Amino acid sequence: MGLRGGGAVAGQLPNLIRSLRKEAHPKTRAQQSLPSLRRAFSLYDQINLIDNVPDDQLRFQGYTDTGFKVNGVDYEGSLLCIGNMLMSWAPKKFSDITPDSLSMFQLMRPIPEILILGCGRFIEPVDPEVRRFIRSTGMKLEAVDSRNAISTYNILNEEGRIVAAALLPYGCGVSS
Repeated sequence: MGLRGGGAVAGQLPNLIRSLRKEAHPKTRAQQSLPSLRRAFSLYDQINLIDNVPDDQLRFQGYTDTGFKVNGVDYEGSLLCIGNMLMSWAPKKFSDITPDSLSMFQLMRPIPEILILGCGRFIEPVDPEVRRFIRSTGMKLEAVDSRNAISTYNILNEEGRIVAAALLPYGCGVSS
């Protein structure tokens, strides 16, 4: 059973919906223009990622030939960082980096998605045995000079990604 005149009401329904939409969302010329992408995506005007780092998050603030400055504290020698955990690391030169020196990654859970290897002042070719070991843990490897390694670590860590860094001081030269 249907209502009488239901066809007339049903015919007016689309017109009623259209008129309600027009009243609820009047389109003005100002609303139709798009905002400037330069203004919308300017880091200088919107946010400053560098200064808005939580206190419990590791943040490299500098480096010297012999160490690194992390969260306002100077550390001497090589460092191993996993997420927000920082520890001293045994290798003193690039040739000291072996699967044994990275063995803690066999036990680590969750496994970092990437290991950033800070080679010191210069990028050096990574030993195939070390590459195989890192691949066997499920991590990707990025070998760069230590200055770029700490910058990359900061960015990925701030994004909340699970990242690790094995860093030789910037003053480390080529393998000896």
